[in-house]
Amino acid sequence: MNTDQPTEDNPYSAPQASDPAPSSPAAAEGTHSHANQPELLADRCFWGMAITQFMGAFNDNLFKQLLLLLATPTLVKNAVDTSGDRQAEATIVFAASFLIFSGVAGWLADRTSKRSLIIASKVAEVVVMVAGMVGFFYYNVIGFNGMLVVLFLMGVQSAFFGPPKYGILPEAIRARDLPRANGIFLMFTFIAIIFGMGLAGLLIQEGVPREQAAAGVWRGSGICVGIAVIGTLTSLMVWRVPAATPGTPLRMQDLFVPGDIVRLVLRNRQIMLALLVTSTFWMLGSVVQQGVNSLGKTQLGLNNTWTSVLAAMMAVGIPIGCVVGGLLSKNSINPRVVSTGAIGMVVCLILLAIPGGPKHHLLGFAGSIPVLVLLGFFTGMFVVPIQVSLQVLPPPEDKGRMIAVMNQCNFIGIILGGVIFMIVIKVLEAADWPRNLTFVVTALMMLPIALFYRPEERQLSDD
Repeated sequence: MNTDQPTEDNPYSAPQASDPAPSSPAAAEGTHSHANQPELLADRCFWGMAITQFMGAFNDNLFKQLLLLLATPTLVKNAVDTSGDRQAEATIVFAASFLIFSGVAGWLADRTSKRSLIIASKVAEVVVMVAGMVGFFYYNVIGFNGMLVVLFLMGVQSAFFGPPKYGILPEAIRARDLPRANGIFLMFTFIAIIFGMGLAGLLIQEGVPREQAAAGVWRGSGICVGIAVIGTLTSLMVWRVPAATPGTPLRMQDLFVPGDIVRLVLRNRQIMLALLVTSTFWMLGSVVQQGVNSLGKTQLGLNNTWTSVLAAMMAVGIPIGCVVGGLLSKNSINPRVVSTGAIGMVVCLILLAIPGGPKHHLLGFAGSIPVLVLLGFFTGMFVVPIQVSLQVLPPPEDKGRMIAVMNQCNFIGIILGGVIFMIVIKVLEAADWPRNLTFVVTALMMLPIALFYRPEERQLSDD
């Protein structure tokens, strides 16, 4: 085994993942032996990666939410800000960066060391966050359009960070630890979302025009720079792994969905179903998030703060469900965990959709809180085994590109979720029906998955 131990001169130097002998089958497939690797929770490299993921997710959601809040018209001295709602533009710009660059990011994640790509993307994040702080300072010069450019660059950075951060897990840790590792990763991600979105609301001044609010944000956006620097330092702790397929040339099809990945998906039913289910999951998640906001502000008449509390309740349950899902899965892909999560999600969505009582919503604000926490809990249970499936089913040389394709499918799902929500809201408004009926649509779309989708049960060995 060839390892580099941390030194006093460089406290962030990372132990190298174990390399098999060149003549071994594992070496030929680009995998590693984990015989002498520490247990997952004692592995400093794993915690370095987990903290790096937390910092990245925190920054993504803090910066994006700052722009979304600026994009939303507000009341200015009892009059409506006439600058217009530009949330859709920001959402499309951010999603477009993923769709455009996920393909080449996946190719690069297989061609180079995933650790090197993780570190490079974190350095790029520092640069983008500095550009964002400067952009807020000069907002009166560059305007919202200039900040959209920064948002696009942030999306590009995130697109290149995605494939190596998930692709490195099956290369660097034992297969039996993947469910727990993914559960912890997703827990960190959703905790970061809660704190990032919550902090954004505190940094934006209420009741002033967009230009004035933006001008006051630049100091607070310095937090984004600090978080990016910390994330860069923790990324140096990540496992050292060799490239899966060094020297692979970039082909035109790699910019989109590579033909060999399409053929792999078509001939492997489990991979195809996992991709369809995960993209549907993110599509429904997009509808539910918007539905909760609509329920809070429009139907229940809550202010922005309490509506945010309502939306955060789902994010509270998700990390708990992720950890429980990882523990129940143990060292396997467990279809019973997926089924339990899916059925629980359908039940919670139906409860949220029941009309009646004050403001045509049976649960109201107080009743919705525990149901949303449970919805998040079952969501976390549902998603962990599917995430693991897409990490272990593809061949080692295709893992980076497969995760890139998964990211592309997920963002297509998010965009479609926005379209579905727009259609549903128009129907509800035309019929003068309560907004919580949005959840009927999501429950009906989730029901076939709950009834019929069963991932193949698979024991995860370290071979």
